Amino acid sequence: MSPSSTQSTPARLTANASAKLPRLVLLVLAVAYVLAGLYGRDPWKTDDVLSLAAMLSALQSQGTDWLIPHLGDLKLTQDGPLSIWVGAILIHVFSPVLGEIAASRLINLLWFGITLSCVWYGTYLLGRRAEAQPLALPFGGEPTVKDYGRLLADVATLLFLATGGVLLRFHEISNVPANLAFQAMGFYALARMMDKPKMGMCMLTLALTGAFMTRAWPGLMPLLLALPFAFQRRSVLWPSRYYALTAVVLASLLIASWWIPTMRLHPEWMKAWLYWNQLSFGLPEYENAVRPLRDLPWFLWPTWPLALLAIWQWRRWITAPHIWTPLSLVFAAILTLMISPQSDEAEYILFVCPLAVLAAFAIPTMRRGVINTLDWFALMCFSVTVACVWIGWTALHFGIPKQISLNIARLTVGYEPQIVWWAVVLAIVCTLCWCAMILWRVKANPNALWRGSLLAAGGLTITWIMLVLLWLPAVDYVRSYRPMSAEIRQTLEGLSATPGELACLREQGLALGPRASLYVFDHIELVYDTKCPFVLQQTTRKKLENNEAGFSDNAEVLWQGSRGADRFDRYRILRISKQ
Repeated sequence: MSPSSTQSTPARLTANASAKLPRLVLLVLAVAYVLAGLYGRDPWKTDDVLSLAAMLSALQSQGTDWLIPHLGDLKLTQDGPLSIWVGAILIHVFSPVLGEIAASRLINLLWFGITLSCVWYGTYLLGRRAEAQPLALPFGGEPTVKDYGRLLADVATLLFLATGGVLLRFHEISNVPANLAFQAMGFYALARMMDKPKMGMCMLTLALTGAFMTRAWPGLMPLLLALPFAFQRRSVLWPSRYYALTAVVLASLLIASWWIPTMRLHPEWMKAWLYWNQLSFGLPEYENAVRPLRDLPWFLWPTWPLALLAIWQWRRWITAPHIWTPLSLVFAAILTLMISPQSDEAEYILFVCPLAVLAAFAIPTMRRGVINTLDWFALMCFSVTVACVWIGWTALHFGIPKQISLNIARLTVGYEPQIVWWAVVLAIVCTLCWCAMILWRVKANPNALWRGSLLAAGGLTITWIMLVLLWLPAVDYVRSYRPMSAEIRQTLEGLSATPGELACLREQGLALGPRASLYVFDHIELVYDTKCPFVLQQTTRKKLENNEAGFSDNAEVLWQGSRGADRFDRYRILRISKQ
C-alpha cells in the first residue's frame, strides 16, 4: 500500500522552479517538429508508400473492398483498415487543393495531435493528485497543485518530443503513429477514470477499438495486458474495474461490427489475416530476444534513464497512481516483447509514452547539480549534431572534408548537388536559434525545471529541421522511386497497342515497396495474367553480373534501371516469348 499523501514524498521544489512554460513555445516547437520533413519529399520507406497506396486503393474500391486493406487487386492481409479509411477520407477532401501525397500526410498531424494531447492531459491529471505532490516547505513557497501538474505535463511532453525513436515514425504515414496515438489514449483513459470513470470508460473504449482496428491483435494486446496491472487490488483504479470491463465489452461490439461483415464477405482474406495475427505471437529466438536490449537504449533516449530514476526515487510510493499507471503500460510493453517472435519499432514505440510520463516525475526529485549536468549534456550533444549537419552539407557541395565527401559521393552516385539558398538561410536561422538557447541557459540561468527538457526537445527539433533543409534533396534522390516509375510508365506507353493506355505488366520477385510506388506515382497496376508477355523483374546487380537473374533463354530485356543511387537492387522489364 502506498504511503498516504501526508507523508514526505521525494519531490522537492519551489514555486519558482515550476514557472509556467509559455504555451506559444510548446506549440511552436510541436508544430515545427511534426511539419519538418513531412512535406517536400516523396514517400520512401515501404510502410510509408504502402499505406499511401492502400489509401488510394480504398478510394477506388468498388463494392465491399473498402472493408479490407488492399493495393489494387492485391489483398493486404495484415494490420487493420482504420488508418487507411481516415487517410482515404483526407485525400478525398483535400487532394484537389494539396494533391494526393500532401493530403495523405494530414493524417500524421491527427495522430500527432492525439498523442501529444493525451500525454499532456494524462500527466496533468496524475500530477495534480495528492500522492504526487511535493514536500510542503516549512515557510511556504511550494508550487500550487495546478502549477505542479502543468510543470509535469510540460516536461512529459518535451521529453516525448526529445525521444529519438519516434522522430522518423511520425513523419511517415503508416500504422505505427496511429497505434501510438491509441496507446497514448489508453494511458489518458486510465488517468481520467480515477476522477471521471464514465468519461474514462468512453476513452478506453475508443482506445481499445482504435488499437485493434489499426494494428489488429498486435495493437490491442498491449492495452489488454496493461489492464490487469492497472486495476490490481491496491490500485486507486480498483473501484473502477467494472467500468474497464464495460469498456472491453463495448470495444468488442464495435470491433464485431467490422469483423462479422468482413468475415462473411471476404472469408479468404479473413482466414489469411487471422493466420498473420497468429504468426505475430510466439516465443522469440535468442537473437530476436536480445535485440531489444541493444536497440531500446538508443530508441528511448533520453527518457529511459530518467524513468528508471523515477521508479527508484518513488519506490516507496510504487503503487501510487502517478507511478503505477504508466508502469502498468511499461509492464505490458515488456510482456509484448516477450511474446513477439520478431520485435521492431512497432513494439519499441509502446514504451515511449509511459516512459516519458515516468521520466517527468523524476525531475522534481533530482538535485540541482544533477539537473545542471543534464542541461549541459543536452547543450553539448546537440551542438555537436548541429555542427555535423553543416559538415555533411559542406562535404556534399564543396568537397570538404574530403573523406566525408567521398563517402557521400559513393552513396549519391549520379546526384548533382545544387545549393538552395532559401534553405541555407533558414538553416542559418535555426543555428542562430540554437545559439540563442545556449545563451539563454548560460546567461539567464533559469530555475524552471522544464529547462533541460526544453533544451533536449529543442535541440532534437532544430537538428531535424536543419537535416530536412540541407540534406533532403540528396536523400530524396537516393530513396525515391518516382524517376524509376516514370521510366517504367514511359516504357509501357511505348509497348501499348492503344495510344494513351499502358501495356499490361506482371511481376517476378517484386517487393511491396516498389510495387506500391508504381501505383502511387503513376497508377501502374500489375496483373496476374500469365498471358501477359511483359514482366517487371526485381533482381540484384550481383545476379545480373553472374548471369543468375533468370529468364535468360526466352526473354528480351526492354528496360533496365534502379532507384537513384541504389547499389544493390536492379529492375528489368522483360518480354517473355512463347516457347
